[in-house]
Amino acid sequence: MSTTLTIETPSGTVRATAGPRRTDSVVFELHGVMRGSVHVTGTQHPRYWDQFTAVRACLGPVDAFETTAPDDALPRLARGGTGYHGSLTRYTADYGGYIEVSVRQPTSVAGNEPSAKTTATLTAVLRACADSVAQRDDLPLILDASRLRKTPGLLRFLSWASAHADAEAVRCEAESRAARPALKAAVAAWWTVARWFTDRPHPLLLLMLADRDHSLARLVHVMEWQGPYFADRAAEDRGRADKYRAEVVSLRAQQRRGRTRRRGAQAYPGTRETV
Repeated sequence: MSTTLTIETPSGTVRATAGPRRTDSVVFELHGVMRGSVHVTGTQHPRYWDQFTAVRACLGPVDAFETTAPDDALPRLARGGTGYHGSLTRYTADYGGYIEVSVRQPTSVAGNEPSAKTTATLTAVLRACADSVAQRDDLPLILDASRLRKTPGLLRFLSWASAHADAEAVRCEAESRAARPALKAAVAAWWTVARWFTDRPHPLLLLMLADRDHSLARLVHVMEWQGPYFADRAAEDRGRADKYRAEVVSLRAQQRRGRTRRRGAQAYPGTRETV
């Protein structure tokens, strides 16, 4: 039996009717003050790329992160002719277990931001559809099917991201090492100029000693923070690369478990359905 949501929005009442599940997604048809459809699928947590625990709703009949819906298929207000792009991701917060949402600003097909009232209407519809799918009994099947479909692309991205973070760490470590002798040289140059100024005061020497743009004093200040700054950046990049590699390992392990399960075991207790 299909589910119909009644959604009160600043523009009026929208009714969203859920169609049958399409393996990893549900599409809602919109009626009332809005026409069109909303596509809802499972996706990874915004901060943990190996954990498929989030739900993403997109304006239109397809996942907007993977393909583009035709302009004439995008949702629009019943009294308007403009279609809109936009999406909302619903996920559980790291602490407290409460629900968070991340909204991609809706835009018209021409790339313009809608009015505040229309934005609120579109966001309310996306949120209601995402909440509905998040409460379905077959949500584990949707999330698992989404993970199966998206894992190959995620593995490619995470492999690239870990290599990029490693390269950035190497670059920052080199910058940090270079800052130490540069600081020593800048301090020595400052003291040399200070001795010159003591022996023969001159306005140009004073400008080199003062804390101003392009002076030796400013160079010393820059070198003082540059070493620790790049050392911290290198450590952050190393940590990021390690996180990405751990997520690659986790996704590959989930792939192997999924293949074993699909050889004959039921996907989830209490259901005869497998992904």
